[in-house]
Amino acid sequence: MSAPFDLSQTDELLATTRAVRKRLDLERPVDRSVITDCIDLASQAPTGSNRQGWRWIVVDDPNLRVDLAAIYRKGASAYLSKALQSARARGDAQDERVFESTLVLSDTMQEVPMLVLPCIEAKSADQQLPAVDWSGLYGSIYPAVWSFQLALRSRGLGSTLTTLHLRHADEAAALLGLPDGLMQVALLPVAYTIGTDFKRASRPPVDEIIHWNHW
Repeated sequence: MSAPFDLSQTDELLATTRAVRKRLDLERPVDRSVITDCIDLASQAPTGSNRQGWRWIVVDDPNLRVDLAAIYRKGASAYLSKALQSARARGDAQDERVFESTLVLSDTMQEVPMLVLPCIEAKSADQQLPAVDWSGLYGSIYPAVWSFQLALRSRGLGSTLTTLHLRHADEAAALLGLPDGLMQVALLPVAYTIGTDFKRASRPPVDEIIHWNHW
């Protein structure tokens, strides 16, 4: 029986959907309908207990983007600068590239056409929740986030999942008028990409990360 999808195309999509920071096109506008289509696809992702408690805040207002970007930098700047210095000190070229590109994104966040915040209804986001509850909560939103990113990539757009603004999540919630019980889980800058020739990343051989039946 043949595979139901073109595996070469499917595998390429899965393997080359990268975290895009420096190659976001800050000049090309993104139509709201594209974001709507991608979120519509993302809403097909599974959720815990089939509750479908995700909500998506899409920010395209220039003034709000400036304020939200400032909140991101407030949470990110010190951490990213320290992480970059550490990567340089230990000679980790890959980490150095990542943190350099993240700092570039931090400086230009307000210029990205769309800032997307995936959220999840969490009436009891108590820090003392047991691990099983946290796992179920995040497991009900991150599959949809990844589906959203794959849908973007298939349409020539890129994104990267950032979380450092969550150090000041209350400020972002106040800025955007989020209700109590709605938990932000990430901030994704979204734009068309400069070129689409993204490649597979360097990863450990799969035999080194698979354990069959026991450790």
